[in-house]
Amino acid sequence: MRLRALLETGTLGLRLLAGEDELDRTVRGVMTTDLRDPSRYLSGGELVLTGLAWHRRPQDSEPFVRILVQNGVSGLAAGEAEFGSVPKDLVVACARHRLPLFAVDEAVSFASITEHVVRQVSGERAGDLAAVVERHRKLMTAGPAGGGPEVVLDLLGSDLDLRAWVLSPTGRRIAGAGTDGSATLPVPLRPALAGEHLAAVRSGRRGPYRLVTQAGTYSLFPIRSSGSRPGAGAGRTVAADIRETVLSDWLLAVEADAGDWPAERLDLLQGVTQLIAVERERRDAARTVRRRLAQEVLELVQTAAPPAEVAARLRVAAPVLLPGLGAAPHWQVVVARVEWEDSGLDSGPITQALLEEILVDPQSGGPEPSDRIAVAHAGEEAVALVPLPSLPDGEDGQVQGLRAEELLAAVAEPLGRGLDGDGRLTIGVSAVVHSAEGLRGALEEARHARRVAAARTGRVCAAGHQELASHVLLLPFVPDDVRRAFTARLLDPLRDYDRRHRAELIPTLEAFLDSDGSWTRCAGRLHLHVNTLRYRIGRIEQLTGRDLSRLEDKLDFFLALRMS
Repeated sequence: MRLRALLETGTLGLRLLAGEDELDRTVRGVMTTDLRDPSRYLSGGELVLTGLAWHRRPQDSEPFVRILVQNGVSGLAAGEAEFGSVPKDLVVACARHRLPLFAVDEAVSFASITEHVVRQVSGERAGDLAAVVERHRKLMTAGPAGGGPEVVLDLLGSDLDLRAWVLSPTGRRIAGAGTDGSATLPVPLRPALAGEHLAAVRSGRRGPYRLVTQAGTYSLFPIRSSGSRPGAGAGRTVAADIRETVLSDWLLAVEADAGDWPAERLDLLQGVTQLIAVERERRDAARTVRRRLAQEVLELVQTAAPPAEVAARLRVAAPVLLPGLGAAPHWQVVVARVEWEDSGLDSGPITQALLEEILVDPQSGGPEPSDRIAVAHAGEEAVALVPLPSLPDGEDGQVQGLRAEELLAAVAEPLGRGLDGDGRLTIGVSAVVHSAEGLRGALEEARHARRVAAARTGRVCAAGHQELASHVLLLPFVPDDVRRAFTARLLDPLRDYDRRHRAELIPTLEAFLDSDGSWTRCAGRLHLHVNTLRYRIGRIEQLTGRDLSRLEDKLDFFLALRMS
């Protein structure tokens, strides 16, 4: 707003004492002070309000006014309550430095002036920013212009003093206002914000959502795609089921409490989310080539095509996924599946979009890292081909690939909340393969690892190739009725005996097997005399008809305990 508008506002009762030619100056804010040197609190463009407590003698006015001018203050308003009128030496100093000076009647509070200025300035900024956002939206809709979401977030910071970030559903930072956007939003806070967003969307709450943390209060605005599902083409309809998009939509996190915002500001932020959604859809469309490459390779591998043909397709894919790489890299296969209870949703495209995000390093910023991930989907599964660059010449060691536990740690918190109630995500990771011949085995390995993960409890589970070497992982695939009959036949007699005699035969059996059948170690572990231990083991053999000196019987007991 302009200083002239303040003078023309009758309710403020301001009188101009100096600087009539400078009334077209812009006011960007207001600051109240009675310090002799308030420079540390000035940033330029303020209307300074003062009660003149700093004024002890006429010589004080000149240095005070000089400090205000040097710091770019737009105007000075002095209260008359202290002296009954504004000192003449202050009027002279302001006139000399061409600084507009207003007298504030003692009946007018500084609070009312501050409230008026803040309201006017905020309204004008919001209007200006809305116009910029609309212009930016038209540019981005018409073609790849406008600079992306970072430009809009910078505008929110500079014009409305709002710090905001665009986050993925796993909490990865897509964009942040300013070059330090990644540093100003704490890394541990991002999954919490994403999880709160997903939980709120699943519960049907209206946005924006609010989260109060030790770091401050954040308002979360959904950035919803215009389509029914990830990967659909233009002209698609709004999703009939929120589960079709909830795991792939971005969110806008604003460091502010939007609970008491006026409708105009809320509408402005909704416009910002729509603007970012346009950019999201454009970048999703750019994934078409990578998805097609992955689909072609997957179909060749599944149909047992000759390795030479698969290798040829990989040579085409490598430059797209790893620009500048001279030779075809090593590869890993990751298989994922999202399952909803009592739902006929086609989860293949949902999982495809989600896996593209999961495979990106959570510490990386921006949308570009996902440009090196190729994900196809076959039925309800999504299958990713992950390229791994070779080690430089002369460097020893093996190529380090993705690990299931690391993928799980990065996404479990937010996605668990988004799936809570009726959804599950299971992931399987293969070993690194070095040629086309190994891809079919890697695909089967990743699929088997995913089935192992699916046999576990939890909303988000993952398993890697390292775990497939253990026979224990075969147990979940034994039919339930077979498992129940097997464990009952071996363990029920011992449980019944323990219940009647408090003999602790089951704990004794577990300790004996954990001690590899060593009488001494097992007795020491249970704090028993060896003869007492021998009596208990004899009772177990008598009740079950088994011989714990035989490897086969030991193995049967071990499996029965694990399956129980």
